[in-house]
Amino acid sequence: MKVLLVDDEQELVSTLAERLGFRGVDVRWTTTGQEAVAMVGRERFDVAVLDVKMPRQSGIQLKKEIESVQPEMKFIFVTGHGSEEDFRVGSAEADRYLAKPLDIEALVRALKEVVAT
Repeated sequence: MKVLLVDDEQELVSTLAERLGFRGVDVRWTTTGQEAVAMVGRERFDVAVLDVKMPRQSGIQLKKEIESVQPEMKFIFVTGHGSEEDFRVGSAEADRYLAKPLDIEALVRALKEVVAT
């Protein structure tokens, strides 16, 4: 399974990538939507884990851009401060929606579940 992580909090996303790597997940990460789109143009991913609230571009907007390049990709949204509206929209747009702080085992389960569907 190949996963793309996108979150504007560099320490969080790099640590999350490392922890997933320890569990055998092939992970690439970035802190910007622009770089995420470039990465999707170069590599095939099974799942993107996107922060909902990021500067300059929301995870929901980024999902639409990524889908235009890799329409078969699955998506998991994460947020630490989402509103009820964000949850409603995010849940409708993604295969899963998780709250921060992330439980690594719950994320691994969610990744396996969305890849299996």
